[in-house]
Amino acid sequence: MAEILRIGNCSGYYGDRLAAAKEMVDGGPIDVLTGDYLAELTMTILYNQQQARGAHMGYVGTFLKQVSDVVATCLDRNIKIVSNAGGLNPKGMADEVEKILAEQGLTAKVAYIDGDDLMADIADLQGKGEQFSNIDRGIPLSETNNKVVTANTYLGCWAIKEALDQGADIVICPRVTDAAVVIGPAAWKFNWQRNDYDALAGALAAGHIIECGAQCCGGNYSFIEEVPTFRNVGYPIAEMEADGSFTISKHPGTGGLISVGTVTAQLLYEISTPAYYNPDVIAHFDTLSIEQAGENRVRVSGCRGSSPPPTHKVCINTIGGFKNGIEVLLTGLDIERKAELYIDQIFHNLGGQEQFDEVEIQLIRSDQEDPGSNEVAHASLRIAVTSSDANKVGRLFSAKITELGLATIPGNTGRGNSMGGGNPVIVYWPALLDSQLVTERMHLGGKVTEVLPTQRLNLEEIYYQEVPITIDPAPTGEATRVPFGRLFGARSGDKGGCANCGVWARSDAAYSFLYEYLTVEEFKRLLPDMAIYQIERYEMPNLKALNFYVHGLLKDGVSSNNRIDGQAKTLCEYLRAKYIQAPAILMNELAS
Repeated sequence: MAEILRIGNCSGYYGDRLAAAKEMVDGGPIDVLTGDYLAELTMTILYNQQQARGAHMGYVGTFLKQVSDVVATCLDRNIKIVSNAGGLNPKGMADEVEKILAEQGLTAKVAYIDGDDLMADIADLQGKGEQFSNIDRGIPLSETNNKVVTANTYLGCWAIKEALDQGADIVICPRVTDAAVVIGPAAWKFNWQRNDYDALAGALAAGHIIECGAQCCGGNYSFIEEVPTFRNVGYPIAEMEADGSFTISKHPGTGGLISVGTVTAQLLYEISTPAYYNPDVIAHFDTLSIEQAGENRVRVSGCRGSSPPPTHKVCINTIGGFKNGIEVLLTGLDIERKAELYIDQIFHNLGGQEQFDEVEIQLIRSDQEDPGSNEVAHASLRIAVTSSDANKVGRLFSAKITELGLATIPGNTGRGNSMGGGNPVIVYWPALLDSQLVTERMHLGGKVTEVLPTQRLNLEEIYYQEVPITIDPAPTGEATRVPFGRLFGARSGDKGGCANCGVWARSDAAYSFLYEYLTVEEFKRLLPDMAIYQIERYEMPNLKALNFYVHGLLKDGVSSNNRIDGQAKTLCEYLRAKYIQAPAILMNELAS
């Protein structure tokens, strides 16, 4: 049998299941325990933590509890721990891990990585020509009046490999890419070189699949009827091979499901083009092959890789204006007229809309005609305002609305959602940095090792050449009206101010129909509220999938938009609820 490295992931976000680390270590064999905690929103949370509790914070504190639970067992079984829980303060996290080791009478080599924090250098870099243009908006950072509060480069995997090469037992990472905590250990185990791009691309695909924890194990999966149980959904293991191929599995006795479908769904999550960019390699997701290799085992192979891009992505967070808002229930008859009256009344009381920098009003018609209960008679009116003047959106704003409580529309009642509460808005600003300016630093045993990214090594550039794929004609014949989601799965998520919605079919015939039917124009017709946005369609026939990338849907990221679903997680199920005309043979295919 091929030599493998079992990499288990116990966390997909800050707040994920605390017991998962111990369950992963105790539930079966693994060689590396990883945890991914740093969503773009998390960097904002860690910044606010530092503001409230001091500069010594800024890391993911729950990870320390997990380390305390498993570190003795990990050292006994030679399980490496690699995590990005260091956040804004990897040294502080490493110091706390050292304290845990001392308390338990254990000895281990703890490494931490930095070099990602640009706060001290960002003005100088701008002076030297780095514009830090917003990837979504195309505006240089110099054109915003917002104050920059965090700026972190997404580092790659090579400092992680260096730490493991030097014997580290625990590696604390800052803002590395989500997949780096998988690519680094795999590169260490198999001694991959910088230009082993196909192998690296495979590890990047593996990292992308397991980075969200239980989500590739049946969590949040479209076809809920396929999942045996949602109790105690397992966490994933990537069984890496030397050529970059891998098998996704989970510990026996856990809930959930690992299937071609669940793995496909995760591959489509939060991506744009099938060429998935990373500072270490570009992985071409439209080249890999997926096959069911056994119960709760899916093998992925053949992912091709290209030289990494010449830039590193940078996660910048800025402080924008101050925001407040209200959500009020409108009930029964004359919903639109009630909304007009309420909007006019509260802004008259506040002194007019024009005083605010931005006003956003949403009328959400969730009410039903001739309602069967009080709860389904409600519509929701959401009003959010932003201002550079904190006083205009502070306590007085709320008071001026509250005092109208008995003098406004019939059935007036608030929803209890302050929508900002007068606090400053954190505006996400994704940008790019010339990779020639990036240096990773690995700290271990009082020694600092500088690690240059691949882009600075003057290697020959290698690019995978795309091979055209022919799609069979769509099936014809009698059509039937059916919910889109009875035929197709989907998964959606946020990419800064943009959102994606990946869609896949379960048979070749269904994909042929999907490929011809679901154009950008039809996507917008099915979801009319998407019509105003620029949308790109990408095709991945190897996954029987399409991906739709919606520009600007989430404004300046999760923290700044006022959507009920600020991360676009429900966009996929919204699409699946729409009715379409599809060949009856496709429904017959599912029934057989």
